Amino acid sequence: MKKIVTIIVFALSAVVALAQDKPADPIVVAAGDVTIRQSEFEGALKTLPAEYQQFASGAGKKQFAEDYLRMKMLAAQGIKNGLDKDPEVVRQLSLMRENLVANAQLNRIEKSITVSDADLQKAYDAGKAEYEQVKARHILIAFKGSPAAQAGKKELTEEEAKAKADSIHKQIAAGGSFEELAKKESDDVGSGARGGDLGSFGRGQMVDEFEKAAFNAKVGEVTPVIRTQFGYHIIKIEEHTTTPLAEVKTTLEQRERQRLVKERLDAMKTEAKATFNEAYFAPPAPPAPPAPPAAPAAPAATPAPKGETKKQ
Repeated sequence: MKKIVTIIVFALSAVVALAQDKPADPIVVAAGDVTIRQSEFEGALKTLPAEYQQFASGAGKKQFAEDYLRMKMLAAQGIKNGLDKDPEVVRQLSLMRENLVANAQLNRIEKSITVSDADLQKAYDAGKAEYEQVKARHILIAFKGSPAAQAGKKELTEEEAKAKADSIHKQIAAGGSFEELAKKESDDVGSGARGGDLGSFGRGQMVDEFEKAAFNAKVGEVTPVIRTQFGYHIIKIEEHTTTPLAEVKTTLEQRERQRLVKERLDAMKTEAKATFNEAYFAPPAPPAPPAPPAAPAAPAATPAPKGETKKQ
């Protein structure tokens, strides 16, 4: 008998120890029949968009608790009133459930995708032009109407601007200092003060004609005179560089992952032979043209003075 009692006492001690080891889950908010435990509240915090979680977990924690309690109280009151069985509420609940499950499935697909170093290298090589930069100087001669035309400076016709640019190009070819000519002649006053220095730029940062000439030229080369909407340019190429894979790896991996996810989703539609009712989804008809203005009304007849008969 003593042995049995000892076993029971030991078992109870073990249960108490386990209970003590289990993390506490206290009630953090209470209002009437509504109680919110710490685990529920912190779970709700995790459903917030990432950009709000830090605020709601710190300085905004009490404010979020107020909002969460208000939602819980309204929901409890709505259930008492049978609103959870309202057809429109049921429909929206079903849609929200499907959306949550869809997001969970999307997360599963994303986690199942592996982007290897070989995949990243292949994607990097295929889009290498995107990571190229050119370091260059330029001299700009603006013509009348150019956004770069300088106030108070004599406006040049296109022909005059082209002739001036050609003259400067010849001076450079003959050994003239590109930097000094840029300081003296360029209508791009910002770069001109720096001897025409534009720094480094990638594709898509300059107008098409300028970009094409700069990226096609070799280091040390001075391009022929080219025309853009700003005027006539002479470009000197100082350096061609390419951002290494290591510096763009994170961004490239995210892009590749998104591309592969999209491929999976597109494949799901193809395999399911998705179809759309084109008549239903047809774009709306263009608005009818405005009706022509109505013809002016004929002037009303002027009444004859009393005692006189109006001529017919």
